[in-house]
Amino acid sequence: MSVVVQTRRGEVAVRGLSKSFAMNGQRLNVLRELRLDIRGGEILAIVGPSGCGKTTLLRILAGLEVPDAGEVLIDDVPVHGVGTERAIIFQEPRLLPWLTVLGNVSFGLDVRGDSKAYAEEKARRYIRLVGLDGFENAYPRQLSGGMAQRVGIARALTVQPEILLLDEPLGALDAMTKITMQEELARIWREEEVTMILVTHDLEEAIYLADRVLVMPKEKGTPIRVVDIDLPRPRDRSENRFVRHREALLREFGLH
Repeated sequence: MSVVVQTRRGEVAVRGLSKSFAMNGQRLNVLRELRLDIRGGEILAIVGPSGCGKTTLLRILAGLEVPDAGEVLIDDVPVHGVGTERAIIFQEPRLLPWLTVLGNVSFGLDVRGDSKAYAEEKARRYIRLVGLDGFENAYPRQLSGGMAQRVGIARALTVQPEILLLDEPLGALDAMTKITMQEELARIWREEEVTMILVTHDLEEAIYLADRVLVMPKEKGTPIRVVDIDLPRPRDRSENRFVRHREALLREFGLH
């Protein structure tokens, strides 16, 4: 009797990925023959010093950059450009100032050609999901930074991607708002069952959210490391194992 193994959608395979840029007449290697497997439905955090290639990798996964060599496969299908199975959230929400919250969240569905009634229904659902019920008619200028980022998250989720790519989405927020939004991201991930790939400079944020942390070194040619975060959810930042994970990541960068 054969056994069928069910795999979750949103799996990412990075195969021999290399990328370089021209700088001062020379080629700067940002990524070199990177290999990585990301499980469907997991949260992978990517950490590392500035210039190590974190955002470049995310943009390649999003289809916004083309690698020099290698390929990215999503559910065994090679990536060529952007696709509806992926959505990206940047540090700045990049909302359209002339549209309301409802208009911004439904924008992707409007562009896709969905009916106005369907787009509005889906948008309202995700506005509720991110805790902005009652702000449908507000404009971006009337929102706090945290609220604007919630709108960006709702807009990305409305098109129901399998993979959510997050480029330091909470980096510009104050400390208390950031903690609240980290809790919200954990809840949204649990409810929506999407694959999340998060670039962050915040090691505590990586430990709080991620199943695994990809540590990218500054020195080119140094092997990357993938660290398992074997902590139950919801996570307690003051718990001893959480603190040990933070100390271990600090040691990765020679900071402890």
